[in-house]
Amino acid sequence: MNELPKAYDPATVEPDLYADWDEAGLFHAEPDDEGEPFSIVIPPPNVTGSLHVGHALDNTIQDVIVRRERMLGRNAVWIPGTDHAGIATQNVVEKQLAAEGTDRHELGREAFLERVWAFKEEAGGTILRQLRKLGASADWEREVFTFDGPRSNAVREVFVSLYEQGLIYRGNRLINWCPRCQTALSDIEVEHEDVRGELARFRYPFVDGDGGVEVATTRAETMLGDTAVAVHPDDERYASLIGRELRHPFQDRNLTVIADAYVDPEFGSGAVKITPAHDPNDHEIGLRHDLEVIDIFDDHAVTTTVVGERFAGLDRTDARREVKAALDELGLLLGVDEHSHSVGHCSRCSTIVEPRLSLQWFVTMRQLADAAAAAVREGRTRFVPESQTKTFLDWLDNLHDWCISRQIWWGHRIPAWYGPDGEIEVSREDLDRDGWVQDEDVLDTWFSSQLWPFSTLGWEGPDSHTPELATWYPTSTLVTGYDINTFWVSRMLMIGLWFTGEVPFRLVHNHGLVRDEHGKKMSKSFGNVIDPLDLIDTYGADATRFALLRSAAPGTDVPLAEEWVEGAKRFTNKIWNVGRFALSQLDGTRPGPMPPADELALEDRWMLSRLAATHLEVDAAYTRYDWAVVARGLYHFVWDELADWYLEAVKVRLYGDDPAAADAARRVLAGVLDAVLRLAHPMMPFVTEALWRALTGAAGGRDSLMVAAWPEPDRSFADPESERRFAVIRSLVTEVNRFRSQNGVPPSTRFELTVASDERALLDGHATLVSSLAGLSSLRTVDRVTERPGTSTIRFDSGEGQVELAGLIDVEAELERLNKERGRAEADRERGAAKLANDAFVERAPADVVDRERAKVEQLSEAIAGLDERIDALGALER
Repeated sequence: MNELPKAYDPATVEPDLYADWDEAGLFHAEPDDEGEPFSIVIPPPNVTGSLHVGHALDNTIQDVIVRRERMLGRNAVWIPGTDHAGIATQNVVEKQLAAEGTDRHELGREAFLERVWAFKEEAGGTILRQLRKLGASADWEREVFTFDGPRSNAVREVFVSLYEQGLIYRGNRLINWCPRCQTALSDIEVEHEDVRGELARFRYPFVDGDGGVEVATTRAETMLGDTAVAVHPDDERYASLIGRELRHPFQDRNLTVIADAYVDPEFGSGAVKITPAHDPNDHEIGLRHDLEVIDIFDDHAVTTTVVGERFAGLDRTDARREVKAALDELGLLLGVDEHSHSVGHCSRCSTIVEPRLSLQWFVTMRQLADAAAAAVREGRTRFVPESQTKTFLDWLDNLHDWCISRQIWWGHRIPAWYGPDGEIEVSREDLDRDGWVQDEDVLDTWFSSQLWPFSTLGWEGPDSHTPELATWYPTSTLVTGYDINTFWVSRMLMIGLWFTGEVPFRLVHNHGLVRDEHGKKMSKSFGNVIDPLDLIDTYGADATRFALLRSAAPGTDVPLAEEWVEGAKRFTNKIWNVGRFALSQLDGTRPGPMPPADELALEDRWMLSRLAATHLEVDAAYTRYDWAVVARGLYHFVWDELADWYLEAVKVRLYGDDPAAADAARRVLAGVLDAVLRLAHPMMPFVTEALWRALTGAAGGRDSLMVAAWPEPDRSFADPESERRFAVIRSLVTEVNRFRSQNGVPPSTRFELTVASDERALLDGHATLVSSLAGLSSLRTVDRVTERPGTSTIRFDSGEGQVELAGLIDVEAELERLNKERGRAEADRERGAAKLANDAFVERAPADVVDRERAKVEQLSEAIAGLDERIDALGALER
């Protein structure tokens, strides 16, 4: 076997291993492969996107799951692909055209689409190539695209079928409109931000008599489209005014005071202006009361002539200013106050979204939503963590019809044609008739991505019966952030049930959002964005993956800092060094059956017992998708038990002159390392694969850890008594090391330790082991030790030891250091005691702050007592 390099270099190891796996076809699966089917489909990233830290977490989790399922012997497939991302991709190309001094309208639809396809071919697929650097073991032979031929066929089939079933219709409804992108938006394409705006208060005068009704609005310009003022039916202040007419100050029309239970009588004056064309709540009130709907804006959010000559042709900001000035001139403006409120912005261009009435295509959601909610309530699809279920069901139970048409060109064009006499025909085939034209709009990107779980497996219609569908549908697990449960997961569940009769996935695993180490959202404006590709280049894929997973507890967001990735790289190096040391000592020993129990030393039995416990803990955490517990369990076992204790303990036999004992040690060491590498492989595939091949002599290719069997926990290794006995040795060695640290005694300095302990027989029987671990010249056990000048007492869990200090330390220098340390501790204690003696501090400070101060004073008192004891012992030597 070639000797492993001293340092682990991910830049040289990771690319070669990934290429080997890929070339050997280890990522690929066929429907007739052996094993119980298991399937995951990747949440498709935008085709022109680049890997961000959220993608890195999401795809690391998927890779962990599918790698473990392969090792468990499943016929596991992970299908990759990308989303055509209608608005996002079109915006990128439109910006390119603008830089060239042209636009899509000048280019024309066909030429523009050719330009977008060319851009997709040039820039598309970058993110999938980047996922390879992360170690993603997706089945790249099955890569698909939401806008390719088979997926496009599926989209048209679903649209036409829903239309034929009466679930898709065209109508005038209130939608989200982006004046810059010139298209309707889905709810998920609207980002709500708190902005500092204003609240304008003004009065509508009565048509007859003096006075009027006060209303308030954050958008004064929309009063140009008001058609009523509403009050709560039980509000006694307005009971006599219901039905009275109010005069619009700028238009030749009146508004009626109406009663509606939606109105909050506690907000403002208790009276609300109603603009049915530009507010979703007002629109619903307008439908209930049959109010006139007046759209005051054009597609660019500029006021039209319907508002009158003075206000026509203004953008929203100018119209707002002009309306307030006009109200003030008439004495109707009562005041304008600062007011912070949530405002919807286009997620693509950050333009303020305009709610407006528009002729669009919609999906009727109630039947679909009820079926999906029933599937969740029946447990056919479940969420991990389960806490996401309630929010999901609340969304489904209150779902409104979905606007699916978009006024852009890049996407699946709506398969509807309009005849010369106003006819509409929706067709599976393109129509070529004189005088007939196809709808200009395309479908919302989410319409195609909702088909993803079954369209990726070959579904193009009800007659689709592919081997992939028969084997892998429903898919096993969907991994995604909780933030798109309502917008994407719900739609996949609804449409999958409707068209296949089966849920599209058995389990939805929701991870949190990646934030910075302070829990703050990552944003370019905050300057806290972490690029995962930079992390991979600097620290390696394994370290990046491990750092992401170490904080990924179910139901929580995932904090990340670069220092944590650096720490994960140190853990990667620790695994490498453990493996490198083991391989240097194994002398060709391969993993196999463990030695008989009577050949195992205490440290072997302890190690195997800890391995069994860790194995059960980690296995259970893998199964319940608790990545933080998996990461912590592996880290603790490898670093704190295997590396820090077992490797040190086993050196006694490896370096000794008993061949049988050394052989038993090698067999245990090989078996433990093999189990650790298998358990850690899904999380850290590269370093584990490299070490495992060196350990087992595997040639690579299909002879790889990636497809080796998942280890079975051996409960027979559980040995509480050996753990208890080894804990005695660990406690003693730990306290000896503490003594060295406190007294400046270097590890190379050996000295005799006299010990009195309840575990005398244990310590006598393992004196060589204890001496080796603690760096002692000898270990002597006695019935008891008596404190006397010139010695230091070491207390451990099962007794105490005594060290002769003469000749061991520089007494004068150590006394000087200890006295300085005591002085600092005494000063800190006095400051704390003074705080606690101050009644004002105790009475006014938060209780937890006072408690912490008390605990700090107590800890300092204990530390001072310990220092005094050491000073006295050293002082006796000087005397």
